[in-house]
Amino acid sequence: MATQNSSVARAEELKLQANEAFKAHKYAQAIDLYSQAIELNGETAVYWANRAFAHSKLEEYGSAIQDASKAIEIDPKYSKGYYRRGAAYLAMGKFKDALKDFQQVKRLCPNDPDASKKLKECEKAVMKLKFEEAIAVPESERHSIADSIDYHSIDVEPQYSGARIEGDVVTLDFVKRMIEDFRNQKCLHKRYAFQIVLQTREMLRALPSLVDINVPLGKHFTVCGDVHGQFYDLLNIFELNGLPSEENPYLFNGDFVDRGSFSVEVILTLFAFKCMSPSAIYLARGNHESKSMNKIYGFEGEVRSKLSETFVELFAEVFCCLPLAHVINEKIFVVHGGLFSVDGVKLSDIRSIDRFCEPPEEGLMCELLWSDPQPLPGRGPSKRGVGLSFGGDVTKKFLQENNLDLVVRSHEVKDEGYEIEHDGKLITVFSAPNYCDQMGNKGAFIRFEAPEMKPNIVTFSAVPHPDVKPMAYANNFLRMFS
Repeated sequence: MATQNSSVARAEELKLQANEAFKAHKYAQAIDLYSQAIELNGETAVYWANRAFAHSKLEEYGSAIQDASKAIEIDPKYSKGYYRRGAAYLAMGKFKDALKDFQQVKRLCPNDPDASKKLKECEKAVMKLKFEEAIAVPESERHSIADSIDYHSIDVEPQYSGARIEGDVVTLDFVKRMIEDFRNQKCLHKRYAFQIVLQTREMLRALPSLVDINVPLGKHFTVCGDVHGQFYDLLNIFELNGLPSEENPYLFNGDFVDRGSFSVEVILTLFAFKCMSPSAIYLARGNHESKSMNKIYGFEGEVRSKLSETFVELFAEVFCCLPLAHVINEKIFVVHGGLFSVDGVKLSDIRSIDRFCEPPEEGLMCELLWSDPQPLPGRGPSKRGVGLSFGGDVTKKFLQENNLDLVVRSHEVKDEGYEIEHDGKLITVFSAPNYCDQMGNKGAFIRFEAPEMKPNIVTFSAVPHPDVKPMAYANNFLRMFS
């Protein structure tokens, strides 16, 4: 009995330490401490619900749902369990599942004004979703929005004082001027924004789903990870490593937008460099280059605010043209998320994926965008609730079968901006420092020099930005939980 009491007391101590770690934004540490508390006393619902919240902060929504469900199983009247699970469903865009949980919160806490408010917002979101589904045009009948836009016919008002494209050619001078305007929070005229996005679309459409990149002898190449709308940190990368050019080429490995509130500036800058010189910059699709993510995490609202509704549709269309992976010098495989739920996937299988669609919820395309590495061998369920986790043996086998040396991927915040795993065969690179203005992480990029192509990792800290909070344009409902 004494031992049991001491276990309960120690678990409570660990919970308090975990709470402090959580307050300090040390979410991984908090998860570890809550896990220790659960090992000592696994029948306390609050430990599971608190760990669920920490998982959500790390965008591990699949794990959050599992933990919250366990809290509910232990105590079916524990409102916070339903609340945490509902918030995780919401973050995954599963509005109908979220609604059921918030209805339960309201039943358990009928006089709680906060529960009422969140339920109302959730009901609104589900109604909007149903309405959008009802009026949606079937895929087969859908026309390209790009085909209906003639940017040449759009007049530029005489009082417009921003950057201008003379004729059809995007020049370095224009891109520099546009960047300066963006730095000073000025907008680009819609005519030029249309021109950049439409010209980029034409280039991306012509590419295969897996793009081969050749870095000549003595030349270098830079790979960047997620930028997530952090425009001022993107400019800092260019300060540290030079602007994209044929002599200084870059690959940005997906998740250009969402979360950060300067996503329009980021995407137009990257697209403008692509127009200026196609071989100066390569762009890969991330899981956030999709309608469902953009609807929730801010890009759609930002585009509507800074440009127009037409651009919302146009970006969605262009994101479907982004390639899914790159191979550098036949040795380095670069992808946003990770590897696959099955063995034997060849580069030719990736090259032949029909990518011109919203990402599916399973299969090769989904896994390329969503999967994460795990320390244990084999495969496991995804912490995110989409894709899977894959071990070092999976990485090793994929590299051997495709005569490759290294996997470079992004998709996960890392304290140092990068992490080397799987016996040095896999590197995660993440280029959004102090992610969401609260994670305190560094950013990183990787420089490779031919012929050795050894990864040279450069890390950097966040720089100041104007006082516009992350998620400023996001779905109101989701902002309540962030």
